[in-house]
Amino acid sequence: MAYFSRAQILGTTFETTSRQVVVPHPLLTYADLQPVGLGAFGLVCSAHDSITRQAVAIKKMMKPFANSTIAKRTYREVKLLKHLHHENLIGLSDIFISPSEDIYLVTELLGTDLHRILTATPLEGKFVQYFAYQLLRGLKYIHSAGVIHRDLKPSNILINENCDLKICDFGLARLQEPQMTGYVSTRYYRAPEIMLTWQKYGVEADIWSAGCIIAEMLRGKPLFPGKDHINQFFLITEALGNPPDEVVERISTKTTLQLVQSLGKREPVVWKSLFPGVDDDAIDLLGKMLIIDPNKRISAADALMHPYMAMYHDPNDEPIADQKFDWSFSEAEHPTDEWKIMIYSEVVDFHDIGPVGQPIVDTANPAVQAELPIMGGGDLLNTPETQELLNKSMEALDQDILQYLQI
Repeated sequence: MAYFSRAQILGTTFETTSRQVVVPHPLLTYADLQPVGLGAFGLVCSAHDSITRQAVAIKKMMKPFANSTIAKRTYREVKLLKHLHHENLIGLSDIFISPSEDIYLVTELLGTDLHRILTATPLEGKFVQYFAYQLLRGLKYIHSAGVIHRDLKPSNILINENCDLKICDFGLARLQEPQMTGYVSTRYYRAPEIMLTWQKYGVEADIWSAGCIIAEMLRGKPLFPGKDHINQFFLITEALGNPPDEVVERISTKTTLQLVQSLGKREPVVWKSLFPGVDDDAIDLLGKMLIIDPNKRISAADALMHPYMAMYHDPNDEPIADQKFDWSFSEAEHPTDEWKIMIYSEVVDFHDIGPVGQPIVDTANPAVQAELPIMGGGDLLNTPETQELLNKSMEALDQDILQYLQI
């Protein structure tokens, strides 16, 4: 029997569970809850794990069963966090479902993220190199599992006081096969094939994002700080020149093709001019990552073997996934109640327990109890930008381009 403690955080009820120990006790739970982030899909709090005596992050996924789309997204996040296990990825340490049917995901707590670091101070070259290595090491594993992150950006890269780096937020992660929405990844880090509204793209989109992040660490500011997605594409072509013919041929919409054809002749700049004082090996690696044609970009595995990574590269300590992630559910359309049952099953599987009734204890009023049919939560620091990108439609993109071209 497990107990739940209830607290109010930023006007939101947080219900945390006692742990699965020999004799569950209401004191053996998560204590000292402090808000650290609020996103479109949930509230994240830091907490103290009374059993491990370590700091953790707890994300409350609010209204995970509001509709079938959100329920499916929740299922995907839970499945991914359960499947992916790597030193450079945020790991799931606990998951539970409260009596009010909110899902809580528990992970380790890292002190900060790369966005905050870059905002506060320039990075020394040795730190850039170490962070770049860990980022690519994590991507090698993710891609080997058949997963594309799709939302790599500095705020989704967590770092602790030991300079350990972990990639988080798999809320937008997808497989490579089906047609995909064009609006993913925060603009500065978005691959050109996504802006060109390709209906299919692969892990190379993550390599582009990683290249933009490494470039930002080296420069101390974003490489392509577009004011909107059209300006973003202009900045890319100003640096890299016109898209090659094989890329233009794969453009899927007439309006986007007209935009590309309106650019005129553009020649690539010398990379060295964009990175004064930066190591030649670093510039060479960026030149292999930031290529408009995704088919010509370097892979994460090959990038780890680049001379810029020589100080840290160890082929025996850069693991790949044991098996591909099972995406068989990705095309399924189920009613919300069915997704709920599937999520409950994942929670039960995580704990290797069967359904049991469990009481809830309100710390403000211990007499208040309620029955929960299944006890079952990691950390995906979602942001409002993520939902904004998802909500943006292909029609909106066409309208923006038409307005620019004044058609």
